[in-house]
Amino acid sequence: MKNLIRKILKEEHDSDWDWVEEVSNTIPGKELKDFIRNNNLTEIPDHIKYVEGDLNLYNRKIKSLGNLESVEGNLYLGNTTIKSLGNLQSVGGDFYLDLENSQIKSLGNLQSVGGDLNLENTQIKSLGNLESVEGNLYLEGTPISKKYSEQEIRNMVDVGGNIFL
Repeated sequence: MKNLIRKILKEEHDSDWDWVEEVSNTIPGKELKDFIRNNNLTEIPDHIKYVEGDLNLYNRKIKSLGNLESVEGNLYLGNTTIKSLGNLQSVGGDFYLDLENSQIKSLGNLQSVGGDLNLENTQIKSLGNLESVEGNLYLEGTPISKKYSEQEIRNMVDVGGNIFL
């Protein structure tokens, strides 16, 4: 029913993004990705807080995640100009942060990842508020891998899988 209402409102508003706010602050990841691409957006609209399913933002000109708090599935960020993870608190699946030349130095408000967390070759110096990673944690080539041992990282974060330094 919600999808039908969303479709009707989308048709009424044509290409205007306001229709999402009228239904909810949740949107499927594919719809959001397509909307960003089709409208050449550099940030996720502020009223979007939750993404259903996967969100793949590789090769997008994204500078901000807006007020996004949660991605239900996998989140892929790479080859973007993003500077911060903003309000992001949880990723239900895998999170791949492929931002070798990024200015992101901390995971900020991120608290949990339901799958693997891959931070290889990033400039991440702080795990921020991260509490748990249910899968593997990949830290090769990061400042964290040079600063902490596996045991020290496990004391900071509950990691269900392996830690790769």
